[in-house]
Amino acid sequence: MSGGELVPSMLELQLDEASRVYAAPLQLKANNGLLVIDDFGRQVMEPRELLNRWIVPLDRRVDYLTLRHGVKFQIPFELMVVFATNLDPRSLADEAFLRRIHNKIFVPPVEPAVFDEIFARVVEAAGLECEPGAAAWLRALCLASGAAELRACYPRDICDIARWIGRFENQPPRLTRQVMERAARLYFTQTVAVSPPQEV
Repeated sequence: MSGGELVPSMLELQLDEASRVYAAPLQLKANNGLLVIDDFGRQVMEPRELLNRWIVPLDRRVDYLTLRHGVKFQIPFELMVVFATNLDPRSLADEAFLRRIHNKIFVPPVEPAVFDEIFARVVEAAGLECEPGAAAWLRALCLASGAAELRACYPRDICDIARWIGRFENQPPRLTRQVMERAARLYFTQTVAVSPPQEV
């Protein structure tokens, strides 16, 4: 897996000057497996640079690597590449490249019932105590804090912040409405108090 740290050199052979041994590029290490490019479009290298580098491997299932002295050789490109992004794919690649990515899956915002189930699992896994109606309160709090829609990551992220607040203040791991408000304010980067949602 690679994210924002991906640079062009990571896709080529790298010669270690001390050992005189080449390090394999990412795609060779991932052969016969899965390679996830997370936050696609936010790398140091331009999306089109990555796509141009892989347009042939994705189409023909072979890649070409070059040794320092110029010898080029072919390797299999037998891996599943997953590009994960929250940007519009059409802004990252042209039609020719998008055709080579056969499957595209849109992950929509979650429905309230799904959000509540995710919250319940997060709370159970983290061993947190919470007040009755906490899931509905958190839903309303997220929307009141400026979230346009409910995302599956909100329960985990906000509960993590709430746990860290409790740990820092030597408090028991309990999700009160006050703690959730503080966590949401930090999470949604607000410098003023959030107007708490009406009773839910």
